[in-house]
Amino acid sequence: MSGQDVAVVVDPSVPEEVAWSLRSNAQLLARVRRGLTPDCELDDDSRPRGLVSAGVAGLVLLDLVFFLAGLAPLVILTTGAILLLLLSRGLSAIQPGDEEPEGDLIQQARWYDGRYYLRDDFDAEALPLLARTQRAINSVLGSHVNAEGLLDDVRNSVMLPQQEWEIARLLAKLSALRAEHNELIADGVAPEVAKAVQPLERALLNSEAAVAARVEALERYAGHVAEAERAYHAHGQIEELRARLPRYEELVAESGADGFAVPEISRLSEDADRLERALRRSVSSAHEAFRYLDS
Repeated sequence: MSGQDVAVVVDPSVPEEVAWSLRSNAQLLARVRRGLTPDCELDDDSRPRGLVSAGVAGLVLLDLVFFLAGLAPLVILTTGAILLLLLSRGLSAIQPGDEEPEGDLIQQARWYDGRYYLRDDFDAEALPLLARTQRAINSVLGSHVNAEGLLDDVRNSVMLPQQEWEIARLLAKLSALRAEHNELIADGVAPEVAKAVQPLERALLNSEAAVAARVEALERYAGHVAEAERAYHAHGQIEELRARLPRYEELVAESGADGFAVPEISRLSEDADRLERALRRSVSSAHEAFRYLDS
């Protein structure tokens, strides 16, 4: 995940259904930030609707003329045209894959404004840190060892989104202050002002370093989880091989190859035991890293 691909960060206290909707509509959220409202969406579509309404009215009037003139076949034709026009308009309003009216999404975006962050909330220095945060969290939450409950999956599902939100909040604040600071000194500063600026610049650098330390702690935890994941998969493969061991032993016994193959095959049990210990150590290390992260 690069800085260009960071996902929308939503306050964990936002209802999950709403949070999912916000994360899935980053472009719409950006448009809302630029002033989009549900009324704007209706206005954008007013011209086609007006044309359809005018067309229907014209056909109804023509239908009435034909009826008064006693031209029943033409009445039927114009009535059919009205129905087709209305049907085509209704179908065009339904877009494939629509799960929620855009007006509702706009209302949600406005209602929960301030409880989500978009890519535009972060500057070039902050985006890579947020991308690293999301990559580490996604790798943990998407791991088999987490899904199987070998880690503290409940705490992971609660604490890791909270960590993402807190890091995003700090990075957004840091980005805003950094932008204001850069704008202030863009045209240079007088010597006497430079001394006052230096502590502010150190505060920005120290704050960024502190956030980076949080991200590194997340990455260390994700690294321990990745080790546990590798041990988990290797252990599973060895267990499958060990389950097939009797068939191999039967084969080598029948073929008279006992003296050549039995020692190698019997080592499968030792490998399985060794991987079991490695898995336990990896999970234990992940728990230790989690406790450090939680402190």
